[in-house]
Amino acid sequence: MLKGAKLNLVDLAGSEKVKDSMVVGEALKEAASINLSLITLSRVVSALSSAKKGLIPYNESNLTRLL
Repeated sequence: MLKGAKLNLVDLAGSEKVKDSMVVGEALKEAASINLSLITLSRVVSALSSAKKGLIPYNESNLTRLL
């Protein structure tokens, strides 16, 4: 018997409007970097769970490279 599952990732880090959060400078760069890493992680998980074969973007982010 086969069972399936679906995983949905929701990125809430940095999802607020930049002008409302008043984040500037280095903190803004860090928030953008975190969001990019989480997007890449989502793409890796999606590629791993996909039935079709293809490139898995492990090396596009430090986070996914570490995992």
